[in-house]
Amino acid sequence: MAEGYCVKCKAKKEISDGVEETMKNGRKAIKGKCPTCGTVMFKILGKSTTVPAAANPNPPSA
Repeated sequence: MAEGYCVKCKAKKEISDGVEETMKNGRKAIKGKCPTCGTVMFKILGKSTTVPAAANPNPPSA
């Protein structure tokens, strides 16, 4: 997913359970939790940045 900074752990970590949100000003952001302590992590994305789609748990049969 995306990497953010956890202020409680004071370290950069991968954001778990991340969800892409749009802020009031129209910019995109990711909100999720720290995998270690569970604190909410929030990362503002660039204007053209998008979050990669999650892996499809049920791939189509060939």
